[in-house]
Amino acid sequence: MAASRRRFTDEEVDPSSLLSNMFDIAMVFALALMVALVTKFNMTEIFSQQDYTMVKNPGKDNMEIIMKKGEKIERYTPSKDATSSQQKGRKVGVAYQLESGEIIYIPE
Repeated sequence: MAASRRRFTDEEVDPSSLLSNMFDIAMVFALALMVALVTKFNMTEIFSQQDYTMVKNPGKDNMEIIMKKGEKIERYTPSKDATSSQQKGRKVGVAYQLESGEIIYIPE
């Protein structure tokens, strides 16, 4: 009976240390996954100091325009009605970029 109540010595492995090692491995894996996703989807601009504009789901009904100006991030949702409290808008034309880099805007 005394053998079942003995303490672990330095030479033996403590079973609870395995749990803490698994937690460390999970944290490293989660961090690596976040870095991989940020680089995969070219989202590194979020962490830069530069202003940028990003279009999410272009040309679809659920399209969003996300603009970062300084520390402020604004979301713009184009739609035909402006009844919501969010910023809404409507399509006013089409822009085409030529091979030369020139952009042509055609109003509707």
